Amino acid sequence: MDARAAPPPVRRERRRRTLRQVSRNLLPALVLALFAIFFVLPVLWLVLAATKTGDQLIYGSPLSFGSWHALRANWDALTRYEGDTIFLWLRNSAVYSFLALAITLVVVIPAGYALAMTEFRGRRALLTATLVVMVMPNTTLVVPLFLEINAVHLIGSMWSIILPYAFYPFGVYLAYIYFSTTLPKALLEAARLDGCSEIGTFRRVALPLAAPIIALVGFFGFVANWTNYFLPYVLLPESNQFPVQVGLGMLAVPRPALALATLLAITPVLVVFLFCQRFLVSGVLAGVS
Repeated sequence: MDARAAPPPVRRERRRRTLRQVSRNLLPALVLALFAIFFVLPVLWLVLAATKTGDQLIYGSPLSFGSWHALRANWDALTRYEGDTIFLWLRNSAVYSFLALAITLVVVIPAGYALAMTEFRGRRALLTATLVVMVMPNTTLVVPLFLEINAVHLIGSMWSIILPYAFYPFGVYLAYIYFSTTLPKALLEAARLDGCSEIGTFRRVALPLAAPIIALVGFFGFVANWTNYFLPYVLLPESNQFPVQVGLGMLAVPRPALALATLLAITPVLVVFLFCQRFLVSGVLAGVS
């Protein structure tokens, strides 16, 4: 029986089902469109701003393309500022971020595993302290960190930035959640019965299965390191030591060239995200089921 031959109540029920299905599909599409407008339009404006002159940026259409000539002029203005200082700042950011990230991963993953899989005196207090520090704003720790770094005479050195960056309690908490909810306990017990020590069990069983959480902690840690502004601003006295986030505030260039510098500053985060996105999804979903 086709739809035209169906009784009126049947046709009405089919229409209702169709409308419900359309509404279910329309709501997610509307939410995604709103998110796209909220997040994509500012980035698009920033990209287009780098192609304009100063007058075009102020008086022109916000989402209009300037010219390739203006983009080249902005690039020249940016790279001529104090002899390619922008690239020095980018290099400093890369050194601080990646060295701190290496220390973070070496410390955070075993710490999360130990909190999740072993029982020892003070475990609960240590986990509580980790959670408390995790929810504290970073700015509240700047003065204590300054006093500690000054006490060991590291003010002005790159280690005054790298060592505080490497302390990442949120990463410890993520690793703790992953190991306590996702890692099969029977697999670890089998390794112990085969004669593996706790360190051997971690290295041969837990660590190979921890790629998603390593990627997740690595990405969040890198972004936190790369975007940190206040700590380097307080601890580094010389401009040639600045990371790019602090350096952007010191740039005396036209506004379109500053927009271009901002694009350079966010590009490494985008590259790391694209490189890690497959592991990020599995890391975020780990422990959900």
